[in-house]
Amino acid sequence: MAFVGVRNLDACPVQPMIPLYLLVGGVVGSVKVSFLLYDITRMRALIAKSVVIGDDDADEYPWRQNAHRYYVHVILSSFLFVWFTLGNYWVFSVYMPNFIAPYQRPHEYCKKSLYVFAVFVLALSHSVLALLLCGGVCLHICSRTSTRGDYGEDDSD
Repeated sequence: MAFVGVRNLDACPVQPMIPLYLLVGGVVGSVKVSFLLYDITRMRALIAKSVVIGDDDADEYPWRQNAHRYYVHVILSSFLFVWFTLGNYWVFSVYMPNFIAPYQRPHEYCKKSLYVFAVFVLALSHSVLALLLCGGVCLHICSRTSTRGDYGEDDSD
């Protein structure tokens, strides 16, 4: 995303925020994914260390030591959500712009590859969100309708 945005910063005069949306969204999204991968790797190392060594520290959950990272993730996620919402507005407010610069008004066009890429990114994001929402609803319904007998467990404790 960031690469397409930076290569086409001046390629959409009808809505100059579209390339900026791709650039900033790509950079901030990459930073968030990097933080998540680092945290996951660090957490696995701490868990493996506590299991192998038999760590008897007073702290039962050693990965909680850096709780401030939680706030970084919340801030990045909130920013990305707002940026995604703004990107929807910027891209779809000029839906199907002129892809060739008109002779009379040369500032009322947008490069086709840039615009189609932005629409594709948004469509893919909407699809993933819809799948996650449907999966969550299905899990919720299944957990509400199942009983202990479905899993071969007895209630006779």
